[in-house]
Amino acid sequence: MPETGHRRNNFDTLRLIAALSVLFSHSFLIAEGTEEREPFVWLSGHQCVLGLVGVFVFFVISGYLVTASWCRTPAPFGFTLRRFLRIFPGLAVNTLICGLVIGPLLTALPLSQYVTSDKLATYLRQTLTLTPVAPPLPGVLFADNTVGLVVNGSLWTLRYEVMMYLMIVILGVLRLLRLSTCIVLVGVGLAAVYFEKHLAPFGDIGEWAWLVGFFAAGMCLYFLRDRIVFDWRGALLALAALAFFVWIHRFIMLFPLAGAYLAIWFARRYDPAIDYARYTGDLSYGIYIWGWPIEQCVMHASGGTATWWQVWLGATAIVLPIAWLSWHLVEKIALRWGHRMTEPRQAPPLPPQPAPLPLIDG
Repeated sequence: MPETGHRRNNFDTLRLIAALSVLFSHSFLIAEGTEEREPFVWLSGHQCVLGLVGVFVFFVISGYLVTASWCRTPAPFGFTLRRFLRIFPGLAVNTLICGLVIGPLLTALPLSQYVTSDKLATYLRQTLTLTPVAPPLPGVLFADNTVGLVVNGSLWTLRYEVMMYLMIVILGVLRLLRLSTCIVLVGVGLAAVYFEKHLAPFGDIGEWAWLVGFFAAGMCLYFLRDRIVFDWRGALLALAALAFFVWIHRFIMLFPLAGAYLAIWFARRYDPAIDYARYTGDLSYGIYIWGWPIEQCVMHASGGTATWWQVWLGATAIVLPIAWLSWHLVEKIALRWGHRMTEPRQAPPLPPQPAPLPLIDG
């Protein structure tokens, strides 16, 4: 049965496609230790993997929808609470299961040594605080390759997603959340990608700057939503522009200038035939945070010999029901609670008043 209150657009579908693209790219990395043979690497002239395009699309969509959320209800507490509940409940469940269920099952250490290891506490703390590293679990080696120790290599983006939310709050409170500011932020992002070799000394700020162009492109399109036409002609022009960016070897840098339009054009449409979420809920975040550890488990179960397509198909079959459970048992409940907590409270209706006494001439 379709879920009530479901919105008639393709945002959920596009998020699903983006999450599955990440799962696809990571299957090469987990099985082979490199993404050199991933098809989009060849298609993009060795500039980008498909999963990274999925990340760009996630940031574009987030910039568009989160800006809309602030503009509808510019309340810092409510906005922050809703964003927190979108990220952390699902992440907390993922972190605890990886650390306290998957780890003990796969570790080469005795269970007592595993649960008392400082590495377990470090994994739990660093993952839940969005530390931009991939801490290993004690005694857990999924496969003998370059990423065999990495428990969840997808989570690095969450830190910078949260930084984007903080940026929205700051701009909103300062009354700077407007189109002109967003255009400047796109420029900052383009410059950061162009000068990315010089960003290392800036740490998190450098990573934020590298990603902000994609997020800000979505912000721009929200402010321009009633001023520009979203149609198939614009989509074809954007697609041609992306091909040109590949040709001039500036695909990643210039993606916000065309890829964002293509993403929002598709997302604003409504195609009922591909609207899976009205029946299952939004599976994209669950796929994103569970895809990597499930692929690692598939690789481990094969004795480290699985090919990329075996990792991909095996993990997909497992992660889809897990994402369904994550949505219905964790994410949806947290979001509903957050909306109830932040909805404007309506004043109770006034009791009926007695009819006024007639005026008497004295």
